[in-house]
Amino acid sequence: MLVVLRNRTYRHLFGAQVVALTGTGLATVALGLLAHDLAGAQAGAVLGTALAVKMLAYVGVAPVAAAVLGALPRRAVLVALDLVRAAVAVALPWVDEIWQVYTLIFVLQAASAAFTPLFQATIPDVLPDERDYTRALTLSRLAYDLEGLLSPALAAALLTVVSFGHLFTGTSIGFAASAVLVVSVLLPRPVARTGRCRATTRGLRIYLATPRLRGLLAVHLAAAAAGSMVLVNTVGHVRDGLGRAAPDVAVALAANGIGSLAAALVLPRLLDRLPDRVVVLRACAGLTALLFAGVTAVSAHWTGVLVLWALIGAGCCFALTPGARLLRRSAADPDRAALFAADFALSHACWLVCYPLAGWVASTAGTTAAFAVLGVLAATAALAALHLWPTADPEVVEHVHDDLDPGHDHLCDAVPAGGAWRHAHPFRIDDHHERWPRH
Repeated sequence: MLVVLRNRTYRHLFGAQVVALTGTGLATVALGLLAHDLAGAQAGAVLGTALAVKMLAYVGVAPVAAAVLGALPRRAVLVALDLVRAAVAVALPWVDEIWQVYTLIFVLQAASAAFTPLFQATIPDVLPDERDYTRALTLSRLAYDLEGLLSPALAAALLTVVSFGHLFTGTSIGFAASAVLVVSVLLPRPVARTGRCRATTRGLRIYLATPRLRGLLAVHLAAAAAGSMVLVNTVGHVRDGLGRAAPDVAVALAANGIGSLAAALVLPRLLDRLPDRVVVLRACAGLTALLFAGVTAVSAHWTGVLVLWALIGAGCCFALTPGARLLRRSAADPDRAALFAADFALSHACWLVCYPLAGWVASTAGTTAAFAVLGVLAATAALAALHLWPTADPEVVEHVHDDLDPGHDHLCDAVPAGGAWRHAHPFRIDDHHERWPRH
């Protein structure tokens, strides 16, 4: 798996991801302390609103940013966005009003919403071989999971010698270091795009017109239902439902991260043996079963919760990590950044639905009811994914053109077919193929 790090460009980009994630993890801890400093007992409401602001920025900004920035030099754009994030992190310790927190968080997350899809869309160009790309996805997943486990510990160690405001300084250093690593390599130039689709909606139109990606959207919803149960309700279930001490909350969340890490380590070999559809849909079915298992006595015991949380972490990893391979298959080079941005926005829209649903049901009807409701949602999403994602999903698709002139360059290998032209090639939605062929 580590062989991909021999590629200098990818090695620097991966390093940029790691240091930026570390800075983000420090900011998460510092933001909670800042909210408590400004709002006292209302800190939870402030953090909840900040989370909503983050999700709204992710959903609303990513497609627009891809349209506006997609044709610009990637390295310059990524560095500029890193510097914006670094500047916001430096400013956060100096705020003294809650509205200022919300404003800066929106700017920070808007920059992240522009940065992340563009960064993700760059990796397939750096690692064109699919096996290398799969291993890069695994490393990325490991980086996310390790950040969730190690950043809180790093923050706790730093807080023994500095105030929480200095954690934001660490965040700024992380983003600045990311910018330095990005600027140290040459990145592929974006391919010029021409076409009839409006730039701001192009990625969404490609996404929703591609059957496998409509299935992927349902997969995102199933994973968000399971993941929200863990992220939103761990504190209440562990402290109030099981009556355990505060450190056990961290242990439960760590179990979820460990499950995801373990899944990420076996995923490359699994994807070498099984199609993406089989792995992803089985993971969705597993997540549904795990949520319904939470309705039983399993969730009433500490050991059961740890096992359940770890399995949910593994299931989410199996369900979500192959998604980037599907995006890579489904877009031509000029549209890749727009498609990654569309996936970024749509996937976070699923979390925007599931976060409040998980919290509201648990707070009004209890944890068992939350397991049941989210289990029904995950089951519905899994069935939708099974229906929307075709069993036969070849990359090369034979299809007919009846809307192009006979002398069009795209028809150079086509043969006449009843007044139209028939040929086969790797099929993607673009200006010559605005609808998926029906069979």
